[in-house]
Amino acid sequence: MSYTKGDLAHSALEEIGIAEYSFDIEPEMLESAIQKLDAMMAEWSGKGITLSFPISKKENSSPDDDSNIPDWAWKAVITNLAIEIAPSYGKTVAMETKVAAKQAYNTVYGIFSVPKRSQMGSMPMGAGYKSRRTRFTPEPENHYVERVDEELDLSGGPV
Repeated sequence: MSYTKGDLAHSALEEIGIAEYSFDIEPEMLESAIQKLDAMMAEWSGKGITLSFPISKKENSSPDDDSNIPDWAWKAVITNLAIEIAPSYGKTVAMETKVAAKQAYNTVYGIFSVPKRSQMGSMPMGAGYKSRRTRFTPEPENHYVERVDEELDLSGGPV
């Protein structure tokens, strides 16, 4: 079973030291964290990271909604959400949390990134490629035609 949106928000609040005890968290704090979670996941979706997270509107969001986030992405979501919500509570995030968030985000981003194609010709350069040219640059073309049989008229008039 996946974390609920409330579980993710609660874990992020714990990461910044606010949710030491369950009774410290007010419903408004949890609602605000869930809104920032929805915004962060919408931003990730725009970057190509689609984790099947159901982004909901403010009125329809509930802490009991399932997040549908796979278990290998929980750490990335929780630590990055902690970084997102920390300034709202006047908290600074520990360096360990920042490093963990960056590493986990890079892992998730790496799964969804698509490498660019770099093949330029029909046959890749390397073993087996036999080029017809022996030079790296093409020979310069001579654009001037020499006329040996005719005299050169420098008057500028018609010939």
